[in-house]
Amino acid sequence: MAFCRPDLRAVISLLPVLLMLVLAAEVRAAEEPTVDFANDVRPVLARRCYACHGPTVQEADLALHDFESATSETESGIRPIIPGDAENSEIIYRITETDPDLRMPPPEQEPLTEEEVRILRTWINEGAEYNQHWAFQPLSQVSPPAGSENQHPVDAFINAQLDDAGIRPAPPADRATLIRRLYYDLTGLPPSPEDVEAFVNDPAPDAYEKRVDKLLASPQYGERWARHWLDVVRYAETNSFERDNAKPNAWKYRDYVIDAFNSDKPYDQFLREQLAGDELDEVTRETLIAAGFYRLGIWDDEPADPLLARYDELDSIITTISQGMLGLTVNCARCHDHKIDPISQADYYSMLAFLDELTPYGTRGNPDEYSQVDVSNETLRAKYAENERQLRELRDQMHTIEQEGIVKMSAEDQRATEGNRRKRILNQKLEQYLDSRTWETYQELKAREKELIDEQKQLPPRETVMSIAQVRQDIEPTRIMLRGNPHVPGDVVQPAFPDLFGDGSPEFVEVNSPSGSNGKRRALAEWMTDEDNMLTARVMANRIWQHHFGRGIVRTPNNFGLLGAPPTHPDLLNWLAQAFMEGGWKMKPLHRLIVTSDAYRRSSQHVEASWQADPNNDLFWRFDLRRLSAEEIRDSVLAVTGTLNLKTHGPSFYPELSQEVLSTQSKPGYGWGKSSEAERNRRSIYIFIKRSLIPPELASFDFPDTDVTCEARFITIQPAQALAMINGEFLNDQADTFADRLRREAGDDVSAQVSRGLQLVTTREPDEQDIADGLQLIEELKTEHGLSEENALKYFCLYALNLNEFLFVD
Repeated sequence: MAFCRPDLRAVISLLPVLLMLVLAAEVRAAEEPTVDFANDVRPVLARRCYACHGPTVQEADLALHDFESATSETESGIRPIIPGDAENSEIIYRITETDPDLRMPPPEQEPLTEEEVRILRTWINEGAEYNQHWAFQPLSQVSPPAGSENQHPVDAFINAQLDDAGIRPAPPADRATLIRRLYYDLTGLPPSPEDVEAFVNDPAPDAYEKRVDKLLASPQYGERWARHWLDVVRYAETNSFERDNAKPNAWKYRDYVIDAFNSDKPYDQFLREQLAGDELDEVTRETLIAAGFYRLGIWDDEPADPLLARYDELDSIITTISQGMLGLTVNCARCHDHKIDPISQADYYSMLAFLDELTPYGTRGNPDEYSQVDVSNETLRAKYAENERQLRELRDQMHTIEQEGIVKMSAEDQRATEGNRRKRILNQKLEQYLDSRTWETYQELKAREKELIDEQKQLPPRETVMSIAQVRQDIEPTRIMLRGNPHVPGDVVQPAFPDLFGDGSPEFVEVNSPSGSNGKRRALAEWMTDEDNMLTARVMANRIWQHHFGRGIVRTPNNFGLLGAPPTHPDLLNWLAQAFMEGGWKMKPLHRLIVTSDAYRRSSQHVEASWQADPNNDLFWRFDLRRLSAEEIRDSVLAVTGTLNLKTHGPSFYPELSQEVLSTQSKPGYGWGKSSEAERNRRSIYIFIKRSLIPPELASFDFPDTDVTCEARFITIQPAQALAMINGEFLNDQADTFADRLRREAGDDVSAQVSRGLQLVTTREPDEQDIADGLQLIEELKTEHGLSEENALKYFCLYALNLNEFLFVD
């Protein structure tokens, strides 16, 4: 048999053509955008499809939440998804159909956008691969991108994505801008002009790093960062509802959080103390205060449905724990299985079973019964206990004698002794119905009662803290409540972790708790702070990043689930969580790591091409300008006017409120105290937070709703803010004080007053034009509006305090 041998020269001559064809195919493949299931596809399916065709509901026998269901034939014989063949997949046919009777979603909902259709079509053509949601995957060991050994590790991740996207970052911020940014981010206070000048002129190569360490070591750091945590745990000092009565000693929890940040308490310990502070091996005053976390929520002292109120209170705690610490919306499964995330109703009630022994905040007759714990020394507690024992026994004897006389009284008087007239009736008539010896005994008992009361008054005051004083001893098995209705109990469940974690049953240890608890909350705390927990470290690392950059790597800090925003830099987030745990869960090293990166030190300068490619700054090519928070504005005003009182800790103070504001309560002014001027000049974190009466200087600037966990505050620019800054009593009073400071420090020279005022407000040396504008304003106020020099300077100060350069961090 003869074989044809190809002409070698002909083959060689075709090689360039073949190479061009291969390259063209590669270019076409590269030009076709690929999609990622977890980041691109699942969010579309979750938003637009899962409500009717997801894990809970499968209308028309169609489910799209997993590969097997989505690619199998339905009862009608269709295959929703045919991997590799989008055009013959039923899902593509339905979402692109123009007939409203056939199109999906149905006509009452918006159709999918062109981009959403493209994502699904591309994904199906690429094989319709399903992979696990990113947040439900274990933390994997991540290293900075190869070839980045000489870069800061944070920048290695950030710059790699910028390079891939062809985006040029903004240049570095100048030193004056950078140091102001750093002061606000770490302490919530502005630097003085002298601080800025010293840093700008410091030639030391480690000048910035030294300043970072100094600010992290300052007491003001804890005050700044504690406020972020207080938002998460919905901190307030009253109970809400109609009476909105105070929560005694709530401020001690606030001070505990401040101290925890300042001492760099490991985050895992920080969580364990709050979740199980009364169940730890070593229960201390500090850990009992931490367990006051459970008493922070709203409480109705007179609910129409007491059983529902109890489950509402527990739901608030579950919501705060699951969203604030795990980034999961477990609360969405209270009434039914979660519509989107793999969290069942059984998961919800199994988590509630860890908490079922918790008592409510109080009772109508004794609001402090379950929430106040005596932490005085043992000797003092023993003295009080003995005194109260004697009083109790004595009063029992007195009550027995009183009843002997009461049964002999008229029916009318007997009824009167059942109400608030009892004491008066007894004083007037009891002697008439007792024999002389019994009456004498009664008088001796009354005299001894007075002695015991006087003895108690002579004892040193007891210290109490808000915590868990008692737990429920009559616990019934926890049941799934059908449709969330506590009056319709279903199957019994045991304490268990959500199935998606795959961690099996909890292990309980015996605890010696002063509250009498059984250790279930400790098991929950140990599981949540275990390094194998895939969410706890990620969630907190994301929060720390969020408060440095204005938004998290995950833009939905309380929701890492399927409807949450996917991470813009997943490897960076995993690496930060990893570094966080390897550093002993300490937060200060993580701050230091982030703020020393080039990404943090970039300017907010506009780069047109970069903005066109990434208008939302998802890739952190620049630093985002932000408005100061409510507390930062108030504290900065006090700092600039020279009246800021840096006293730390202690009971909260009450800002002065107008009668118009006080009248917004059902009982105008009820529960609002009066503080000295020195106290009113303290930092805003020490303001008494009354749920029904948030001071306007906080409320107008997006102070969070204290009834629910707050993942991120709204940042609005709206008219009420301008009115507060121009017409508000606080700002006008502070403008007067500011003017007094300028007269003291700059004398009678108006030009010097203007220069010093602008220097204090902007933390930089004003230029000639700035000074000229200020002088012109003062002159116009005097000549055109007839103001005195004193009032003209005051309104210049008010103008200065309204400058954008003061109200925004660049």
